[in-house]
Amino acid sequence: MDLAYTDDQKAFRDEVRSFLDEKLPKRLSDKVASGKRLTKADYEEWHAILHDKGWLGVTWPKEHGGTGWDAVERHIFEMETTRANAPRIVPFGINMLGPVLMKFGSDEQKAHYLPRILDGSDWWCQGYSEPGAGSDLASLKCSAERDGDHYIVNGQKTWTTLGQHANMIFCLVRTSKEGKPQEGISFLLIDMDSPGVSVRPIVLIDGEAEVNEVWFDNVKVPAENLVGEENKGWTYAKYLLTHERTNIAGVGFSTAALASLKRIAGLEMQDGKPLIENPLFAAKVAQVEIDLMAMATTNLRVVAAAAAGQAPGPESSMLKIKGTVIRQEINHLTRRAVGPYALPFVSEALEDGSNVEPVGPDYALPAVQSYFNNRKLSIYGGSNEVQRGIITKAILEL
Repeated sequence: MDLAYTDDQKAFRDEVRSFLDEKLPKRLSDKVASGKRLTKADYEEWHAILHDKGWLGVTWPKEHGGTGWDAVERHIFEMETTRANAPRIVPFGINMLGPVLMKFGSDEQKAHYLPRILDGSDWWCQGYSEPGAGSDLASLKCSAERDGDHYIVNGQKTWTTLGQHANMIFCLVRTSKEGKPQEGISFLLIDMDSPGVSVRPIVLIDGEAEVNEVWFDNVKVPAENLVGEENKGWTYAKYLLTHERTNIAGVGFSTAALASLKRIAGLEMQDGKPLIENPLFAAKVAQVEIDLMAMATTNLRVVAAAAAGQAPGPESSMLKIKGTVIRQEINHLTRRAVGPYALPFVSEALEDGSNVEPVGPDYALPAVQSYFNNRKLSIYGGSNEVQRGIITKAILEL
């Protein structure tokens, strides 16, 4: 997509590229490019590098320590970091909790937690989904009963991404059973080191324990950790989810994946010619590229509105659907291009320093790993089926 950048925007792009050339450790970019698993230390190293530069809070205003970038600058940063194979910014504190605290948190919560998100003192995870309450989030049962100056929390959360690394979790908890299910939910900040909290890994199809179950057994949480008002958590949850869904669109990730697809299709041969010259395959690549260009333009409009103080609305659901479908289609085409090497792999081959030799060319393993791992994209953050219902209700008013 050609945005016809201004001279200032081109200068900013050059600054980002120079920063990445100088500060992005080759060890980290090589791990990302090869599909190797990143450790907690890897994420924290990149987090610290961005924080030192003042480039971590890309969606935050300057008053809270963010960059204050406009939509195009944020787009440029996303595109350049993914192009350079930088680790992703772990989103739970920066992109999810941060905006919620800025809008609904107390002054004390903002003063305490926002700096700790930026400097890496706290690693946050998300406590939304439960068994039987994923897409139907209003059915959650994890309870928080007020007991003097504390809440006593009991219940379970599941699919908690990178919860094994976190020391804090923001949770939706049931504080009332009166009225509609959405009306009895509160938004609570919980220390993962509290007595009664336990974390159990869930091994995914690619062999990685990226997600977890989190259990709460009579966990005491200070009442001051309630965000906003009691029983108003559904409002805060929806606000957070619109930001999450906009980020799930993943324009930068899809752009980098598309470039990789074209490279692989140019190397793989079919009937004596590069696969990219096969008319049917080339047409599918062209279609997904057109879809990506259109989605990127829409994403910029939504991000620009959010930067102007507007919470993303149903447009975030549209981006979530389209963005995840595009990424999965690119993964699918890449896996097809890899051909016979797109087989189930030995999980240990994804570990850094492993002596397990992957089968096939060096691009086969990351292609297959991305395909398996990204099957989840159309489910988390609110399944695509649920997003279509939101769009129907909010836009078509049916």
